[in-house]
Amino acid sequence: MTARSPTARRSLLVLAAVGAASIPAVRPSWHGRRPIVMATGVTGAPYGVFGRRLTREINAHDRSLDLRVRNTSASIDNLRLLGTGDADLALALGDSAVDAFEGAGAFPVAEPVSALARLYLNYTHLVADTRAGVGTVSDLAGLRVSVGVRGSGTVTVAQRVLSAAGVEPRELCYLGLDDSAGALRHGEIDAFFASCAVPARAVRDLAAERRGVLVPLGGLARVLRHEHGPAYVDVSVPAETYGQRTEVPTVGVATYLMARAGLPAEVAYRVTRAMFAARLTLPGPEVPGAYLDERYAIGTTPVALHAGAARYFRAVYG
Repeated sequence: MTARSPTARRSLLVLAAVGAASIPAVRPSWHGRRPIVMATGVTGAPYGVFGRRLTREINAHDRSLDLRVRNTSASIDNLRLLGTGDADLALALGDSAVDAFEGAGAFPVAEPVSALARLYLNYTHLVADTRAGVGTVSDLAGLRVSVGVRGSGTVTVAQRVLSAAGVEPRELCYLGLDDSAGALRHGEIDAFFASCAVPARAVRDLAAERRGVLVPLGGLARVLRHEHGPAYVDVSVPAETYGQRTEVPTVGVATYLMARAGLPAEVAYRVTRAMFAARLTLPGPEVPGAYLDERYAIGTTPVALHAGAARYFRAVYG
């Protein structure tokens, strides 16, 4: 086990103390207003599942809060909902969050958004039909490829990977993870992208059936960082995750919990505090960076932390 620094140990003790008991209910100034809406993802998909669990845990740890889930196509839709005020909180891939904050990519102008925390790391999965002969991303030229649901952050990652590799598939499809796996299984597409934690059940099932293989994306994170900023990191899917003998290098992108900039600071503070209180009961695959970690949660640069989240981190770290 990796040794922790004295500062890290102190942080863990503080967080453990916070999580030891539920936060007492109060009647804050927003009492009686509409519920706090969290935009998540497609029902049953990774963001949909994680967002529902996160909402339930936050509500359980601070009964003054009333978070409600809004299912969406995920990151891009979620950030737009924050911008219009139709959502208060949202899950989003870090690169999409940066685009919304800065007014880039899918966002013609900067959206009034801020971050509460970096939650966990997503691994970019490029899964190909074992019969398609795809060994590298370059082999996707002329094939049928799903790049994720429209309005999701997966689409942004996939399109940037294809552009960085100089690849033009014959056909782009817009399917979520489960639908992509089904389409590949039935020969309707040749490959698909998914951005999620590991292991992904749909990918694991395809690998077990010997219908899908994970394609390496080594070296592309550096290209994406150069072209689009620091949200992209080099990661590897651990050996045996999908039955493969060796690690598979790919592109990592963190998930952020985002908030509309106008969310009251007290609400943002209590949401952040309750989330950390619940961290040990939130689902998370046992791979590095896969779930909420106090050492990394504050690292949302260049997206600014919401004042309420900054208050929480100051209370923890001094």
